Amino acid sequence: MALRDNPFGELKVPLALTAAVALLVAVVVAIAILLSDRRETLKEEAYGVTRQVGDAVAAPVSGVVAAPGRWGGQGLDALRGYFFAVSENRRLKAELKEARQWRDVALALRDTNDRYHALLGLKTEPPIPMVAARTVSDSRGPFANSRLANAGKEKNVEPGNPVMSENGLVGRIIGVTKGASRILLLTDVASRTPVMIDRTNARAILTGDGGPNPRLEYLRGKEPVRQGDRVLTSGDGGVLPRGLPVGVAVKGLDGRWRVVLASDTAPIDFVQILLFKDFTQLSASAKAELDRMDPLPPSEGAATITAQTPPPAPAPAPPFPKPAAATPLGAQARPPAAGRPAGQTAAKPAASKPAQRKPAPSTPAAAPAAAPAPAPAEAEIPH
Repeated sequence: MALRDNPFGELKVPLALTAAVALLVAVVVAIAILLSDRRETLKEEAYGVTRQVGDAVAAPVSGVVAAPGRWGGQGLDALRGYFFAVSENRRLKAELKEARQWRDVALALRDTNDRYHALLGLKTEPPIPMVAARTVSDSRGPFANSRLANAGKEKNVEPGNPVMSENGLVGRIIGVTKGASRILLLTDVASRTPVMIDRTNARAILTGDGGPNPRLEYLRGKEPVRQGDRVLTSGDGGVLPRGLPVGVAVKGLDGRWRVVLASDTAPIDFVQILLFKDFTQLSASAKAELDRMDPLPPSEGAATITAQTPPPAPAPAPPFPKPAAATPLGAQARPPAAGRPAGQTAAKPAASKPAQRKPAPSTPAAAPAAAPAPAPAEAEIPH
């Protein structure tokens, strides 16, 4: 049967009816959307039912509609990764190479930062002013070992100042000019440093011989040093401060005691120059430190002085004046002896003047001792 012979071919839908049905459907959908999207309503129960129905219908429909788009995106990503794998691999390799370079730079910076922290944290007791510097050149030879630092007279550096790294003593300054100073290392043949053994307090002279491990000479005592003893500066002669770390004592192949320097554990590029002159500088700095201390409040200072000062001893009482001496018994009048004439009687002794009592003096030292009254002599009796 041909299409034109179809009985429904002549069926025509009225345009007005079609427009009315479409308008009705649109109105119903709009009302449903408005009811489901409202935030406030007077009829909460109706609002809740319509919202629930709308959500229940929209959830599966939205999932079904969005599934093809999601699957299509995943497929495109898979195709892109398959066809562009080579270019992606090249890009990742370039990023990895650059990241390795940055890693090396970060490790170097971290090491430098750690050394800066260690160098700036270097402290001496008592405190000594320091100047940070960097070695800019190295002079090596069979006998000479020295370095050139970028700090000089403008920073008050003087010949004889000790130089330290973050690990230990490096040497001392032997020459200074503006903007530079020369460091004589401990390994130089001209280097002589007074040191001591930390365990036994034995003194020695650290002598450089051009090698990496200087010798310990002029050791005295019975077993003054052992393998692994710490070696410090002794401060003898006032050349260097006492107690700076130097290294560890070891027995050399030639049978002599040598020192493995502590400064050899890291490159000698960042150093601290100690502005040390003599021990009077340390005493002056200690006095200045005491002067900077806050004084005690008046009440606390008075209480401290009162607690430390003993009470004064009581003044001795003035002595009483001595009483006058009593008249001796022999000086009293005697009765007439038997057989004597009645007219003869013993002569009376001379009456002695009573001692005058003087007022007591105000001070014990000025009080004179009262002299005793002289005893009267007895009268001779004639026979």
